[in-house]
Amino acid sequence: MKTRPLIEQHFHGCFGVDFNTAAVDDVLYTAKEIRKYGIGGIFPTLATDSVENIQRQIKVIKTAAERQTSDMARILGIHLEGIFLNPLKKGIHDEKYFLPLTAQNFKLVEDDFIKIVTLAPELLPPCPPFNKGGKLKIQAGHCVGADLSACDGVTHMFNAMAGISHRQPSTALSALINDGIYTEVIADGVHVCDDALKLIFKSKPADKIILVSDSLPITRSGMEEMTFAGQKIYADGRSKDGTIAGSVQLLPEIIKSLHAKGLFNPQFIENPYNYHKIGLPGEIEWDEKWNLIC
Repeated sequence: MKTRPLIEQHFHGCFGVDFNTAAVDDVLYTAKEIRKYGIGGIFPTLATDSVENIQRQIKVIKTAAERQTSDMARILGIHLEGIFLNPLKKGIHDEKYFLPLTAQNFKLVEDDFIKIVTLAPELLPPCPPFNKGGKLKIQAGHCVGADLSACDGVTHMFNAMAGISHRQPSTALSALINDGIYTEVIADGVHVCDDALKLIFKSKPADKIILVSDSLPITRSGMEEMTFAGQKIYADGRSKDGTIAGSVQLLPEIIKSLHAKGLFNPQFIENPYNYHKIGLPGEIEWDEKWNLIC
């Protein structure tokens, strides 16, 4: 069977390349190698960092996008996951770089190549410095807020957000009952258990679910450890204290695993195209067990 190429919208790197520290050639190398895994489009994702480093890496990624060739996954824009997060749900992110979510601070990192921003909606000012539903997608993540009215989606559902409670609203509960909200899911069998996946897939419309890997730079690198977000991360994707920093699987592996559990819907491949209103050329081929045919 054939589908459109995969789109990876939450992707910190792989093959030893970290988009927070990568040079232009590193980004191009990653875009070329990841195409071999059926991924036709990527949104390089920047973790929390200093404003100066984020500004530098935005320029690096934009330059790479201008220089890439047709044998590479297309660099579709940047996903900024950081700075405007809630310290209560920081995960692996370094809170010393967190800033208040003001219009002035937003302008420090604002760029037309940033297409997705993950932030804590409870930190939003009365007049947010952006418009919901525009070219910039606003996603709730690393947060506790339940008001998602300013958001287009949520980042890695259930992870680093307020979970479900029967006594009060929460981020996860609001995302599940809102049919208009897109929902990222890291369905690698580590970040979300199978029962929680079933709850997401039963609660959310199938066309509002976006599979992501949240792939770490250590993925497919052959390395036993490396530094990410200022901490030592091991081959299983965890830090020394056991915090899950991200996934060490890529999207084709996640799709195969979901199919084996009877949870995969081909609609999931289409959803990022609709979310971002984009198109990509080409097709990829799978066998009957959803193994990618290279």
